[in-house]
Amino acid sequence: MNRSLLTSSQPPLMTRVGGVGQWLGPLGLRVLLAWEFFEAGREKLQGQNWFAELGDKFPQPFALLGPQLNWTMATWVELLGAIALLLGLGTRYVAAALWVLTVVAIYAVHWPAEWSSLAELWRGYAISNEGYGNYKLPLLYLAMLLPLTLNGAGRLSLDHWIATRRSTVAAAPSGQTAWGVVLLAIGLPTSLLLPWVGGALALAGLALAIKPQARTAWADVATA
Repeated sequence: MNRSLLTSSQPPLMTRVGGVGQWLGPLGLRVLLAWEFFEAGREKLQGQNWFAELGDKFPQPFALLGPQLNWTMATWVELLGAIALLLGLGTRYVAAALWVLTVVAIYAVHWPAEWSSLAELWRGYAISNEGYGNYKLPLLYLAMLLPLTLNGAGRLSLDHWIATRRSTVAAAPSGQTAWGVVLLAIGLPTSLLLPWVGGALALAGLALAIKPQARTAWADVATA
């Protein structure tokens, strides 16, 4: 048999590599993030509560909860979230919760108290605090959590195992609605750090999220 016919029936190599990536790609992110958040949670569980030293640096509504409750919440979100990431269970929701926790940590601990330019703000992209903040590591965590929030845990996960056994699958939202939800979810916590940027993202997301519904409602009115 002609060898070219055999090879042409297979998908391109990069497509097959992409199939492997659906199994292994998110796993590295999950394992690394699980380790980092579990270590952070274990240190809190075994250490002393230093949140009281932050004073009023927590954003609302967390400032209303008090240092002890915030400490307990952060500890168990990190510990349980790390285990869930490792197992790939509820990954999108867990990654979103850890995203919010990380943004709050940046705001309260790692963000510079004052900055007058983007160049000065960028000096805080560092591991050690030299007076300009030190948000490098948590910012990297945000970048790593984002694909898990949007794409899920991948095929090597409990999420995938559960999904394959469901009898029904919910219909995917429209493209504009999905973009709206994502931009809104990113924009709201980002507004704590960069109000104009986060606010613009949130407003754009809100507009995209409600546009399909508004269009449908208008069409119903027009045809009534």
